[in-house]
Order: sequence, then C-alpha cells, then structure tokens
Amino acid sequence: MRNPHGITGDFEDALCEYTGATYAVTTNSCTMALLLAVAWHTRLVRCRQVGSCPDRWIEGEPWEIEIPKRTYVSVPMAIIHAGGRPTFRDQNWSGAYRLEPLPVWDSARLFTWGMYRMREHPSGGDDALTFGAHPMMCVSFHASKTLGLEQGGAILHDDPEADAWLRRARFDGRTEGVKPEDDTFRQIGWHCYMNPSTAALGILHLHSLPRHNAPLPNDDYPDLSTMEIFK
Repeated sequence: MRNPHGITGDFEDALCEYTGATYAVTTNSCTMALLLAVAWHTRLVRCRQVGSCPDRWIEGEPWEIEIPKRTYVSVPMAIIHAGGRPTFRDQNWSGAYRLEPLPVWDSARLFTWGMYRMREHPSGGDDALTFGAHPMMCVSFHASKTLGLEQGGAILHDDPEADAWLRRARFDGRTEGVKPEDDTFRQIGWHCYMNPSTAALGILHLHSLPRHNAPLPNDDYPDLSTMEIFK
C-alpha cells in the first residue's frame, strides 16, 4: 500500500511552484516553522564559533533576536525554545517582518504567488558572512489565514544543507521513509510534521487560490515588550 505521507511531499512541491521557493518544509504550525528556522541558525553560528558541527546541541549563552513588540505571543516563545533571547523594536509592519539579524521572516499574515522570489535579501556585510545568505520565510496555513486549512505551516527556503537538517528536525530526528528500527539517529528533533490529511487539503485549496493575495490585517496584538515573561 502506498505511504500516505507521500502526499505531504506533493503539497511541498506545489508550494514551491506557487511561491517560487526552491524548498518547502511543512510543519504542523507557523510557530514550529519559526522555531526550526531559528534553531537552524543558532546551530549554524555556534558550529562556526567552535569550528565544527557535532550532532548534539551546542550549549551557549542565548543571543538576542529582535522582533516587533506587537506580534503574536508564540513568536518570542519560539525564539526562546530555539536557544535565542527575544528583544523588541517599535515597528509598524504589514504581512511579514524579519527576525533580526537572522535571514528569517515571519510571514504568517502573507501568502501570495511568487512571494519567495520577491523576498528581501540580506544586504551583505558581516551579517551575510555570519548568518548565511539563504532567507527563510515561515508561512501559516491556519484556518484564519489565506490558505485556510485547519492548521499547518511551512519554511520556504533555498538551502540544501538546511533542508536536510530541517526535515529530520521536524520528524523526531528521523530519516523520512526509514523505519525507526532501521534508522540511525544523528540529531535531536521535534514532533511537528504535517499530517497527510492536512497536506491533501492544502493541495485542493492551493489549486483554487488566486495568484495575488493581499496581506492580512494585523490582529490587535498587545505590547509584548512590557510582559515580565519576556524580560
């Protein structure tokens, strides 16, 4: 019998075709997409600091990642879980914003045709050398968002090395298509892959989605910088 998880790969291919991304790594939410994207970059920096990349997590002091002070509350939580420390800026944003200084964008309120090709690139200089030049756009498929599934998210990107790591990271550190008893576990992961039923619904919705979709209006977010939990 055919593995139903194959439909997830079909949905990821369709996402690449629609957005212009080279790779799309689906997850069970945009929050987890952000967590994985930040975790990849904290790992990348720490590996470069010690001169090697062991498969276990590299301990170190959390470093600052700046986001708008008015955004969804799970974003700074994802940063903390990924080994960072959130700081806040006063920014009026629409659709998407950058998690400075990483090449990671929270695009939960923006999903439109060709969006990855229209992305803002890192401008170069020290940031590009430190964090790489492969932007990651994290999108949401929640019922309240443009694609309108029950749940789900994805990381749109163009880095083959990161793609291999992210796919293991979302699947308990497992190798896709390999039974646990036959697998070799080389990294710590999270249990946040997209269910086949969500992916199948995503293909149906994506097929009829318009090419051009305006950014969704921002919710009435509180000022997260005033909350003790993030200080």
